[in-house]
Amino acid sequence: MKVVVGAAVVRDGKLLVQQRAWPADAAGKWELPGGRVEPDESEVDALRRECVEELDAAISVGERVGADVPLPGGAVLRIYAALLEPGVEPRAVEHRNLRWLGPDELKSLDWLPADRLLIPDLAALL
Repeated sequence: MKVVVGAAVVRDGKLLVQQRAWPADAAGKWELPGGRVEPDESEVDALRRECVEELDAAISVGERVGADVPLPGGAVLRIYAALLEPGVEPRAVEHRNLRWLGPDELKSLDWLPADRLLIPDLAALL
């Protein structure tokens, strides 16, 4: 089974989210940092790699958040709680924008459908 991992990065009671720049059908929508797990890596290693690629930021990975979310093509999305390493400030490398959201702001964004399903679980982290 193909697995896509996402990082629920929390700092000071806020969640880090990023706005897609591409592909065209997803551009402008919001998601958590992350991506595909490669055949030779663990989910945690994939999440660390993806956060360096997308945020130029090292993270520490914690517990799973929520249940598996089915994705098109038979893949699943798995979210993990994460913290930025001390002194690290993320930046948008592959995305249009980054934002820190409080619990009352989570429902206000135009999320990718899979990420939107996890809003209650993400709110519980904050």
